[in-house]
Amino acid sequence: MYFFDSRIRYSELDETGCLKLESLLDYFQDCSTFHSEDIGLGVAYLKGLGRVWVMSSWQIVVNCYPKLGQRVMVGTAPYGFKGFVGYRNFIMKDEKENCLACANTLWSLLDTGTGKPARPSEEMLKGYVLEPKLAMDYAPRRIPLPECLKEGEPVLIRPCHLDINHHVNNGQFVRIAMESLGGGQKVAQLRAEYKKQAMLGDVLIPYTACEGGREVAVLKDGQGAVYCIVELQEKRQEKK
Repeated sequence: MYFFDSRIRYSELDETGCLKLESLLDYFQDCSTFHSEDIGLGVAYLKGLGRVWVMSSWQIVVNCYPKLGQRVMVGTAPYGFKGFVGYRNFIMKDEKENCLACANTLWSLLDTGTGKPARPSEEMLKGYVLEPKLAMDYAPRRIPLPECLKEGEPVLIRPCHLDINHHVNNGQFVRIAMESLGGGQKVAQLRAEYKKQAMLGDVLIPYTACEGGREVAVLKDGQGAVYCIVELQEKRQEKK
């Protein structure tokens, strides 16, 4: 498994002094980027091929939120390819190697010229050495929707929401969803399902609901097409 060491920064904290869920997602996303860059399959390589990896789904399980200044190790490993889809795990550990959080992700490889799926190159298949799946409770990719959803305030996509691929970063979708649900959530599990890319100037309309210990936000365009679905499950009682 590929690892990098870090330390929890003040800018990454919520009002309780713990790492924000969105910042945890950023750590995992950065880890996969570092991994790809270090094995020569990063941004420049993909640009040369006219390819891009796009997030299809997240499942993040949090055991304990680290606090200010805490030293952590962030790791990632791919565990499978199927057609144009790649499967990747993540983990964050403390200095005693206790698992603070882990994640499962699905990624789709797309041709940047056509927007259609593309199979990984031979270099990718060789470079991304597959490892066994992490031991975690794997949730289905599809997120069931509540029957009654409440429409929220529209969100205009601005330059701050975009990444180097000129579309809304998957982490920004999660931030928008969490804000539409009121913010400040401490959750045990995040699931996100991505349906459609959003660009500069697009307007996202959040539809939200709370049921059975979970909060759901569905981000749609003005015609009702879904960009992203985010589900937050309540944080479990921490063991003392």
